[in-house]
Amino acid sequence: MSKRWYQDNRRDAWRRIARSKGYRTRSAYKLKQIQERFAIIRSGDCVLDVGCHPGGWLQVAVEESGEEGLVVGVDLLATSPVEGAVVIIGDITDDSTIERINESLEGREINVVVSDISPNLTGRYDTDQTISLELSTLVLDAAMRFVPAGGSFVTKIFQGIGIEGLVEAAKDRFSNVQRFSPTASRSSSSETYLVCQNRLPRVRAAARGKTALEQVNEHLGRLGILVEEAEEEEETVVGFRRLNKDSD
Repeated sequence: MSKRWYQDNRRDAWRRIARSKGYRTRSAYKLKQIQERFAIIRSGDCVLDVGCHPGGWLQVAVEESGEEGLVVGVDLLATSPVEGAVVIIGDITDDSTIERINESLEGREINVVVSDISPNLTGRYDTDQTISLELSTLVLDAAMRFVPAGGSFVTKIFQGIGIEGLVEAAKDRFSNVQRFSPTASRSSSSETYLVCQNRLPRVRAAARGKTALEQVNEHLGRLGILVEEAEEEEETVVGFRRLNKDSD
């Protein structure tokens, strides 16, 4: 750990504020600012947090949904209990995890899916951005298994090549899609958030029969970027299996 990194983080006002208010991470204020702008979570809502470790977004979701709300978090990493939330350790792409999520809902319907998940950064921007694009797209596909018509979805994205393909895929599924950069994000970060509201009862014609990942791959192909596909017999090792949420 470099001395500069340590000093920068000590000067990080949002980190200090988060700790003083009892939040586990500075990123809690990113969701709070998204909430202030878009009112994504309403009192009594059922919220699913994908990639919930270490729990900062879970804390905010519990506050915003209130006593009548229900908050469920899922992550490959063990997350310390958050009062008012159900935490599941598992892979969101596995049927067994989906079943456990549904059991925890006790017949209720999820209103909002949020995700602050990001890859373990390598320091090579092109690589990090490409992996993040794939990860965010997988989260969108996972969310579509839960978000009902009229529901909302929020995920982190990093600006770069191919991101417009993800935005278009989201617009094929939601009537209102906007990008938003909270002030709680570091000024040096290229991260922003895709805020999707009012899921359409039926995906638009361009997306019917396609996953968001297939749409993004098609978009990359039109840009002349080769997309490699794993052979069928190989175990999938993208997205949630090898990558975890940035604890920032």
